[in-house]
Amino acid sequence: MSTDANAATNAARPPGRNRRDQILREAARLFAERGFHGVGVDEIGAAVGISGPGLYRHFAGKDAMLAELLVGISGRLLTGGKRRVKEIPGPPGAVLDSLIEGHIDFALDDRPLITLHDRELDRLRDSDRKLVRQLQRQYVELWVGVVREAYPGLVESEARASVHAVFGLLNSTPHLGRPGSLPGRAATAALLHRLARGAFAAAADSGR
Repeated sequence: MSTDANAATNAARPPGRNRRDQILREAARLFAERGFHGVGVDEIGAAVGISGPGLYRHFAGKDAMLAELLVGISGRLLTGGKRRVKEIPGPPGAVLDSLIEGHIDFALDDRPLITLHDRELDRLRDSDRKLVRQLQRQYVELWVGVVREAYPGLVESEARASVHAVFGLLNSTPHLGRPGSLPGRAATAALLHRLARGAFAAAADSGR
């Protein structure tokens, strides 16, 4: 997204929403770096320039921040995936490419959330954890439908297994090294895209 587009988006958001987003970004970064229990409310407040107690005007506590982060990203992935399936013209392969691109954007731009999901999902309340799982299942099934259209020879179980494998590949980005150590965002994204497409093609070949 361009700087102008970012500015327009931020200007359109209510000031309270901008502050909540800022708090969530810093909370995600700190939780990912030091663990949920390794970060205090005062530290999150300091990172966004307000007092720790001031955070309670926006969130009931750290548990509420974690829930909004993990439920929120699961919902955004599903909503974004549905939009791509609906709006992208062309053959199923083009829709699949768009889904892959969207997930790569998430994997490269929201790496702390991947770490949080892996480490802290069990800390959510049962209701929030179930909601995350429900949203994730819908996201997987969205992909399964597109993959089966792009590779008609794949049966449903094979398509689902290949989707999970590709998610595992793309969500491994937190382990690729620090962002500055990668060959560049565009090159990394292109490599991940080729690997994802290759994984689906390999699954289709093995099913013949």
